[in-house]
Amino acid sequence: MKDGRALVIGGGGVAGIAWATGVLAGLADGGVDVTDADFLLGTSAGSVVAAQIGSGTALSALLRAQVDPALQKEELKPREGALAAVFEFAEKLNAEVTDPVERLRRMGEMALAAETVAEAERRPVIEGRLPSHSWPERALAVVAVNAATGETRLFDRAAGVGLVDAVAASCAIPGVWPATTIGADRYIDGGIRSLTNLDLAADHARTLVVAPMPDPVLEADAAAIAGRGGLVEVVVPDEESLAAFGPDPLSPASRTPAGNAGFAQGRAAAQTVAALWNKP
Repeated sequence: MKDGRALVIGGGGVAGIAWATGVLAGLADGGVDVTDADFLLGTSAGSVVAAQIGSGTALSALLRAQVDPALQKEELKPREGALAAVFEFAEKLNAEVTDPVERLRRMGEMALAAETVAEAERRPVIEGRLPSHSWPERALAVVAVNAATGETRLFDRAAGVGLVDAVAASCAIPGVWPATTIGADRYIDGGIRSLTNLDLAADHARTLVVAPMPDPVLEADAAAIAGRGGLVEVVVPDEESLAAFGPDPLSPASRTPAGNAGFAQGRAAAQTVAALWNKP
C-alpha cells in the first residue's frame, strides 16, 4: 500500500458537483485543504470537481461559480423522467443479470439506443464546467465505461485522451446524455459501475471519499481497504444537504442550495477529516 493520500469524489448530478465543491471549500475554511492529495479520482460529477481542483483554481472561486447565479454556467435540461427511467432500468438489470460486466454492457446498449441531445450540443456544457481543458501535471484519473463492451476505463494524462472528452465520458449518464465518442469507441458514465469507484484508489494509505449519492458498494470497498491497513473517511450528505439537493439532482436550480449546504457540512467536518488527512 502506498504511503499517500487519495481524494475520491463520487457522482451526483449538478447538485453533486455543487455540494462536493462546497464540502471541499468548507473543509479548507475549517483548516484542512484536501486538494493537496497525492491522487485525485473522480466519477461522473466527481470527475468535474476533480478536474476543477486539478486546474489549480481556488476552492473559494469554484464555490462562487456554483452558488452565485450570476456566475453559474448554462446547463442543459434533460428529458422529463429520463433519470428515473435509468434508475428503473438499472434496478431491473441488477435483478436479472448476475455478471457485472454484462450489466454494464447492457446499460451501454440502452445508452446507444436512447434518444438524447447530440454530442456536439452536450460538449460545450462540459467545456464550460472546466477552468482548464488540459490535464494537470499531477495524478488525476476519471472513470468511464465502454458502452459496447462494458469494460471499465480509467482516463488520465497518459491515456492520450483530452480532458474534456474524458470528463464528458465520465458524465454521460446512459439514457440521459449521449455516449461520448473517443477514437473508435463510445463511453458512458463511470457511475454505473460504482458511484465512487473507491476500489480503484485502494492502494493509498489514507483516503477521503466525498460521496454526493449513496453507493451500494462503498461500505464494502472501504472495509476492504481497512482490512489491508488503509484508513478511509467518508463524507455523505447530511439531512440539510439532502434537503438542499431537492427532488432532481440534475436540476440547475439545485446548485446554489446544494453548494451552500455542502460548505456548512464541510466546515463542520473539518476536525474529523483533519485527523485523517494530517495523521503523521
